[in-house]
Amino acid sequence: MHLIGLSILCSVLVSVLLKLAPRKRLDVAQMVTWNYLVAAVLCALLLRPDLGSLRSAGGHWWVLLGLGVLLPSLFLVLANAVRQAGIVRTDVAQRLSLLLSLIAAFTVFGETASVVKLLCLALGLVAVAGILARPASTGNERMVWMPLLTVWVGFACVDVLLKLVAQSGTPSMASLQVAFVLAFVLMAGWQTFRHVRGKAHLDGSSFAAGLLLGLLNFGNIVFYVRAHQALPESPAVVFAAMNIGVVVLGTLVGVAVFQEKTSRWNRLAIALAIVAIALIAYAPRG
Repeated sequence: MHLIGLSILCSVLVSVLLKLAPRKRLDVAQMVTWNYLVAAVLCALLLRPDLGSLRSAGGHWWVLLGLGVLLPSLFLVLANAVRQAGIVRTDVAQRLSLLLSLIAAFTVFGETASVVKLLCLALGLVAVAGILARPASTGNERMVWMPLLTVWVGFACVDVLLKLVAQSGTPSMASLQVAFVLAFVLMAGWQTFRHVRGKAHLDGSSFAAGLLLGLLNFGNIVFYVRAHQALPESPAVVFAAMNIGVVVLGTLVGVAVFQEKTSRWNRLAIALAIVAIALIAYAPRG
């Protein structure tokens, strides 16, 4: 279970680092760029994905390209959501993206829509509405529902794209390796353009923060994968513990460390999210 705990910790620390970035005057776009360099290198060295399996991707190369574009774009939106809506609501929105993945499982991948799964969807959708509700103390601030919704939908899209590639016979780790490389190349090109146009200058602090972000981001992935390998007979336990753990720890950190305000609806949404995640984890497959 320590592997699950490490994965949870890495996931929440990613949000913490993104939360601190504006206060430390770090360039988030540069951080995201170097993050994908670290993720690509560590994925190749530690996970050693079988890139020969990419030959089976066939006509799904457009999906890999889509991942290469979507992942860094979503990371930038995630940073915006953490800044505007806070760690608590952003982490819950990210974890509730599995509701849309569940809908895709019904409509795209032919999975049976059982009563339990439909109940999960109902609870989860109510939770999403509760998360979008703003605390009373932020009533005069700019609306934050758009980045939260984008995080919710975006992470579900990543999951669907990974499943589409997996259907072609390409392992998920090989897909991620390609996506990380593409994301770094695209982001590096954008940073070069920004630098040449004088819109941003490369700086050491953002570079160092980006390396740390990459370590945390990759740590979240690798510890989660190792947890599944260590508990091959208990995938539901790993899934539920990971997602519920991120919601709980993210809430504690957001409220206790950053004094984020939550409304009654937000707190109800967090409780419903935990119930929905647990039900999805233990719902019969098929």
